[in-house]
Order: sequence, then C-alpha cells, then structure tokens
Amino acid sequence: MDTPHTEEHEPIPDDESGTTYIGPMRVRRSETDTARTTDRRLLEWVDPRDDQRRAERTMRDSWRVLRIQSEFVAGFDAMSNVAEAVTVFGSARIRPDSREYDLAVRLGRVLGSAGYAVITGGGPGAMEAANRGAYETRSRSIGLNIELPFEQHLNPWVDVGMNFRYFFVRKTMFVKYAQAFVCLPGGFGTLDELFEALTLVQTKKVVRFPIVLLGRAHWAGLLDWMRETLLSAGVISEADLDLLHVVDEPEEAVEIIAAAAATRGRADAGADIGQEQP
Repeated sequence: MDTPHTEEHEPIPDDESGTTYIGPMRVRRSETDTARTTDRRLLEWVDPRDDQRRAERTMRDSWRVLRIQSEFVAGFDAMSNVAEAVTVFGSARIRPDSREYDLAVRLGRVLGSAGYAVITGGGPGAMEAANRGAYETRSRSIGLNIELPFEQHLNPWVDVGMNFRYFFVRKTMFVKYAQAFVCLPGGFGTLDELFEALTLVQTKKVVRFPIVLLGRAHWAGLLDWMRETLLSAGVISEADLDLLHVVDEPEEAVEIIAAAAATRGRADAGADIGQEQP
C-alpha cells in the first residue's frame, strides 16, 4: 500500500537522498555499489590468470557492444533536430552566488539570443548556469549527463536531457551536434574536454571549429605554460595556439562563433563545387 503523501513524507531532495543515475534510470537511496559505474566496470582490469573472470568478461563485453550501440542510437535520435548549437563546459562546483555563475548565465543568454541551442553536461554549477541562460531566452537548453557517483543530477533548466553510461558516447554527442566549444572556468573535466577538442581540431578530425576560453584570468597560467613549455620544446606549433580564442565577455565569444560559421559556410560551398561524385 502506498504511503500517504503528507508533510511527514515529503520527497527527500536529490542531493540528500543518495540519488544516482544508472544510464537513463534514476535510483534513490540505492543500496548498490554506485561507485562502480558502467564505465568503471567496462575498463576494469582482469587478471589473465583468472580463467573464470576472463570468461565472464568476454561474455559481458559481447553484450556491452549492444548496450553501447543502443546508447549511440538513443543519443542520435534525441539530438537529431539540433541544428545550430554550442557546447559549454565549466566546473560543476561553481556556486550560484559567484561571479563565475553569473558569467555562465550571461553566456547562455547571449548564445540563446543569437539563435544557438546550448549543450552542457547537464549538471550543477557552470553547466546549470549556462542552461539557465539559454532557458530564459527560450532557446533549446540541452543537458547530456553522465553516470557518476557524485555531481550527476540533471539541473532544472534542461529542456532536453539524457543520462549516458559511457563517457565516449557522451563526448561524441558534445562534438557532433555543436558548432563551437566555450570553456568556462573549470577543473579536470573541463580540461579534459578542452584538450580533446584541441586534438580533434589539430588533427583535422573536426574542421573550422572555434574553441573559446571565457575568463582570461582563469586561463592565463595554462596558456603561459603552453607557450613557455610546450611551444619552446617544439611539441606544439604557434598555429596550434592560434586554435584557442581567449575572451572576457560572452558577447566576444558569440562574435567569434558567428564569424567562424560564416567562414565555414563559404568554405563548404567551395568544397561542394569541386567535390568528386562517387
């Protein structure tokens, strides 16, 4: 019999209830080992001398291929109507009363007003703020969440939200449906996405894809290190550094993105003229 919905039985807020996501499924007050996410189980090392564990892994991995495939299909279906979009990264730990949070809200508003959908990781902090700014302009606000033992609830400003099991599937969605990246102040996760985007553009896996760093003070030390250490050692080139645009105002970021879009349109038209037919 259901418990009556009274004051004594009000729902426990997600951040106090042990809420976790297992792929698209939300679990509250779960007694399972939520630290062992799907990604972690996929990447777990198995002792080659343990024949039983090796056999179990082989069987599980065969089925995982289907789960991975289904996650790609679900992501492609959910994002199929996304046209012009910008992916925004930033720390989940930024507080709502901070200058960085206000900056992210402004970015979401400016992007939304310019006609771009905003894609984030769907979590709290800078992601929530950017989604909020887009939501307030009635632009599409998209959150692509990931199964984690922490910082993983979808924020309330997301219109279209998905929960992914696998980081690599989620990362594909971030890139495939975006025309640019904007990185707000953040930590390891933001740096991971930043350098992955840089590598994709540097190796021409993605072409004419602007990467904008918002907040000169936050990014200055990293850029100095890249210039003084990486460039000096010859492991990157000056052209690689030129892939990054550093600004302080959201309006500057949108100007860079719009200019790149115009260049992309002209380049694509020229490519189509000379393209050989199969």
